[in-house]
Amino acid sequence: MTHAPPISDLTPPPAPLAPVDAIVIGVSAGGVEAILAILALLPASFVLPIVAVVHLPRDRPSLLVEVLGARARIDVREAEDKELLLPGLTIAPPDYHLLLDVDRGRRHLAGAPDVRLALSNDALVSYCRPAIDVLFQSAAEVLGPRVAGVVLTGANADGALGLRAIKAAGGLCAVQSPDEAPARTMPEAAIASAQPQFVAPLNDIIQWILALDAHRAVNTESTVFYDR
Repeated sequence: MTHAPPISDLTPPPAPLAPVDAIVIGVSAGGVEAILAILALLPASFVLPIVAVVHLPRDRPSLLVEVLGARARIDVREAEDKELLLPGLTIAPPDYHLLLDVDRGRRHLAGAPDVRLALSNDALVSYCRPAIDVLFQSAAEVLGPRVAGVVLTGANADGALGLRAIKAAGGLCAVQSPDEAPARTMPEAAIASAQPQFVAPLNDIIQWILALDAHRAVNTESTVFYDR
């Protein structure tokens, strides 16, 4: 079994290297509490779209949007197929993979292409649907270096390959410290696979997410189009 290096050996958080157009997050066991902690600190003015996969039971409807939305100052919604990427938090629905897709043939006055959501009922990946890897790999393909990927607590290795794809595309990668995570398997797998720029406790990752949004606010040129 691969173990994460000691926290004292990890690199400090990076300053944002460039503006990003979206943040993608993957969580499993203990993940609802982690997402709630993030939402508690995001102001209503937060601009960056956040797209998240939370491992949920596939055989029944989810109340996750209602639970999270009651504690959030940003919009929280369940993803719908072909929906435009929007500010706020978008959650994958149960039993569907969630991907980012782009219509490069359709451009807006700003010259940026549409980035939209896509739902798929393709086969399970890492025993999961939705799978974090599917979202992350699509984000790397569509957004390249202008996406930030975050892997938090979880009890399997989903997200490790997807975070590696984001890193290979030049994107930013953060992983919750395994020693702090309620379930350390997912963070350890992501660290071993992707060698992320930032491994830290959840509170530090939240501050990094806020810094990414502030950085984008003063660097308004974007490679994608979305609107409120």
